[in-house]
Amino acid sequence: MKTLLEVVGWVALVQGVGGTVNTLLGWWRWAHDLLIVHHVGALAGYEVFASITLAVLGLALLGTAGTLKKGRSS
Repeated sequence: MKTLLEVVGWVALVQGVGGTVNTLLGWWRWAHDLLIVHHVGALAGYEVFASITLAVLGLALLGTAGTLKKGRSS
């Protein structure tokens, strides 16, 4: 479970930071099609807020994964 939370957390964090930077500054035009927020039609016009939410979610998942112990303990 810890590994899954870490992977999903990193993906959400990268998507959130990348989406925020791309939407606000337009530096990563090549990454436009790689970002989740640009593929969801309901988020049109709210890409910045969705990206920030993704980044915060990623940080929360990584923090939660950090509190879990790896493997089973009997």
